[in-house]
Amino acid sequence: MKAASGFDAGRAWRIRLLYSAVWWLAMPLVLLRLWRRGSKEPGYRQHVLERIGFYPPIAPPLAAGKFLWVHAVSVGETRAAEPLIAAMLDAYPEHAILLTHMTATGRATGLALFGKSPRVLQCFLPYDTGWMAGRFLRHFSPRLCVLMETEVWPNLIVQCGRHNVPVALVNARLSERSLRRGKRFSTLMTEAASGMSCVGAQTEADAGRLRQLGGSNVQVTGSVKFDVTPAPSLLAIGAAMRELIGKRPVLLCASTRDGEEELILEALAKRGRDPAYANLLVIIVPRHPQRFDEVVEIAAAKGLPSSRRTRLGGEPVQPQVKILVGDSMGEMFAYYAACDVAFIGGSLLPMGGQNLIEAFAVGKPVLIGPHTFNFSDITEQAIAAGAAQRVSDVDNMLDTALQLLQADRQRQAMGEQASHFAQQHRGATARTMALLAPFI
Repeated sequence: MKAASGFDAGRAWRIRLLYSAVWWLAMPLVLLRLWRRGSKEPGYRQHVLERIGFYPPIAPPLAAGKFLWVHAVSVGETRAAEPLIAAMLDAYPEHAILLTHMTATGRATGLALFGKSPRVLQCFLPYDTGWMAGRFLRHFSPRLCVLMETEVWPNLIVQCGRHNVPVALVNARLSERSLRRGKRFSTLMTEAASGMSCVGAQTEADAGRLRQLGGSNVQVTGSVKFDVTPAPSLLAIGAAMRELIGKRPVLLCASTRDGEEELILEALAKRGRDPAYANLLVIIVPRHPQRFDEVVEIAAAKGLPSSRRTRLGGEPVQPQVKILVGDSMGEMFAYYAACDVAFIGGSLLPMGGQNLIEAFAVGKPVLIGPHTFNFSDITEQAIAAGAAQRVSDVDNMLDTALQLLQADRQRQAMGEQASHFAQQHRGATARTMALLAPFI
């Protein structure tokens, strides 16, 4: 039966039924892949029953029905959720926070941020079948569902409606590419969007694209990532790391993705005899921890001596070391504090870029590659403000980094613009809290 808007609820039900059937048919392969991934990341072999909707009893003093539920799929979303969760804990002392994830690294990040809080309970979100989502909701009985950034699960949102749980999508972003992809599944996406009580978009452009997918009550609240402040302990770790490095110029390649490290290391190897690069130390922090060993192996194959952050042991970085692999979790602010210039990964290859806001919070000049469609608006604003520079490829990135490392005044001015840019964009947490208030 079609609603007055033209939305065909019967067709949506049939498509969602097919979508659910695909999930069930694929479940053996999904669980097998999960187990295999656990051979490199043990966290994927833990709490497996949670992923199919089975949870242990809720221990006191936490109780079902008192949860404000925040879903942060992985590391970036969990870090972004930090100021929002802190604000919710402060504003609603009678409630606890249920923090869910899909990745093991996201859960580990949440544990590092909130593990000492007795009012934060973590678990994995089950796969998106109606039966599993229903079990999850009956077990925890949350008062509110807050989805971070881009997490839209059709069955989950329908089940939230059936269990009278309001759904909010906050810190929301939607690229043109994701909009085109979403329109291919317009019936599912429109049904999911219609099940949301409110949407807090990062930018006006994001808001417009979300409305095209059927979102209503869409407001521009900004990015809560600007409200994330580096912990003094992480800045102290960064300062100590810098002491071990000494006076060498440091380029940080942050959150690099598969394929980018090889491009960077190959370009550095070709410059091996160039005296301008002789004293440069490059810190590479891969986005995914299972690739730490791989980056070390690539560096060795290129003839670039390397060391690992976790194996420094308080000893100075030796002059012959060209690559320092950042093989620790939850220390990105420390790496930013230790560097002179930061390149943000995911942007040399068409992967859409990664979060560049953390670098601004530490006042570091930022270089960004040509592919930033996941953060297009913020990137363009930062470039216009003089806080970031666009580079065309890996060679241009290294040459631009070297030029900044040799130009103290320009580098300092760019860092000051980065700090100012971050300060200008603060306040999204308060706006998001105001958006959520009517539903709590």
